[in-house]
Amino acid sequence: MSDVVVGIDSSTQSCKVLVLDAATGAELRSAKVAHPDGTSIDPRIWAAALHRAWKEADPAGAGTVIGVGLAAQQHGMVALDAAGEPVFDALLWNDTRSAPEAAAMVSDHGADFWAREVGSVPVASFTLTKLAWLARNEPEAAARVHRVVLPHDYLNHVLTGSWFTDRSDTSGTAYYHPATGYLPELLTEYFGRAPELPEVIAPDAVGGHLLPEFGADGAVVSAGAGDNAAAALGLGLQSREIAVSIGTSGTVFASVPDRPTADPTGAVAGFADATGGYLPLLAVINSARVMATTAELLGVGLAEFDRLASSGDPLAGGLNLMPYFDGERTPNLPGASGSLTGMSRASLTRENLARSSVLAVMNSLADAAEALSEVSRPAQRALLIGGGARSASLRAVAPELLGINVDVLEAGEYVALGAARQAAWAATGELPVFERHAQARLSPSGDGWGRESRTLYAAERTRLYGV
Repeated sequence: MSDVVVGIDSSTQSCKVLVLDAATGAELRSAKVAHPDGTSIDPRIWAAALHRAWKEADPAGAGTVIGVGLAAQQHGMVALDAAGEPVFDALLWNDTRSAPEAAAMVSDHGADFWAREVGSVPVASFTLTKLAWLARNEPEAAARVHRVVLPHDYLNHVLTGSWFTDRSDTSGTAYYHPATGYLPELLTEYFGRAPELPEVIAPDAVGGHLLPEFGADGAVVSAGAGDNAAAALGLGLQSREIAVSIGTSGTVFASVPDRPTADPTGAVAGFADATGGYLPLLAVINSARVMATTAELLGVGLAEFDRLASSGDPLAGGLNLMPYFDGERTPNLPGASGSLTGMSRASLTRENLARSSVLAVMNSLADAAEALSEVSRPAQRALLIGGGARSASLRAVAPELLGINVDVLEAGEYVALGAARQAAWAATGELPVFERHAQARLSPSGDGWGRESRTLYAAERTRLYGV
């Protein structure tokens, strides 16, 4: 039997187990088990889902398992007592109850301090803010905290019985700088003391060996990663490339080998990547669901929506949609709502409304890409991934609004794929190259309407929202 590696993606929604041929990256088996909805969870539910997904995928049935890598949702607070049991539900990245604590941190020290010291300006997503909330609101639980870990650290322990982590995930805590390490003084200031923290190991290191209950003869388990860093590894993201992920929300990120990010505006999060470098990243809340909401309003499916959006005026007849339906993170407009301007009897057509929705989504992501270019090297190519990338109309406008070449990649589990690549790295000492497949390669047409759309969108954003 051939050697295989296993990549695990424990996301907010589910646990996915991907079994790949170690030499070629060909997918051999996979399984997926759902997680419950919500913004907090007993982390033991993740462990149960991992065991079930592993059993369904049966990696050992596909070959000799030589390595396992696990990536997971970032930021989540997993607070454990001395016996390793949770003292409180894990608070996830999308749990906003610690927003006052985040605001207080910025007020205490200023945005410049946080950007310099940890690479990012605190928001409610970050682990330190959640620990501060726990100390203030659940002091009895906080007093029992012996160890604090992240979701992927907790599941690494489930796999191996050992505690370890990596730079990429820890760089989203707000008590770690990706270039210099942990900052226990921030934990002391905002939690009252510094609990035990997992060792941060190199991205090619062996963190432990698989426990016998997984039936894979002690295969090595790699450091693991945060989900975005694992996705970059799965994509094989190169210098001068950016990833543009279009799902319910959207992200734009790059892998930079030698330049930690410090953006005092708070727009760019200065994370580490899973190769030893850095992963500047921006997130937008409103992405593909803006188009889904517009299609629902028009009473059409995706195919008809794309036809409508592709058949009208490139600039939507002057309609300009601001897509901040659920507030926004980039730009920082948490209380905002969307706006539609430029309406007239001539412009308010089904075609223009569909087109304005597509332009809004891609202009918002282009805003993020421009902000990224201010703290990183300007990109020459974008890799388009996520469910929204299936939209033909969005694919068509992407190179025009981004102003660079665009590769539309095949749908895939890139987080789990990146975790599997890292597993092979730890097992063999070499980071394998798995072939990347593009469904389409697109370039800007050069006819100028994309630049005009960017100008109109930016002017309307500034006029209505002041940013």
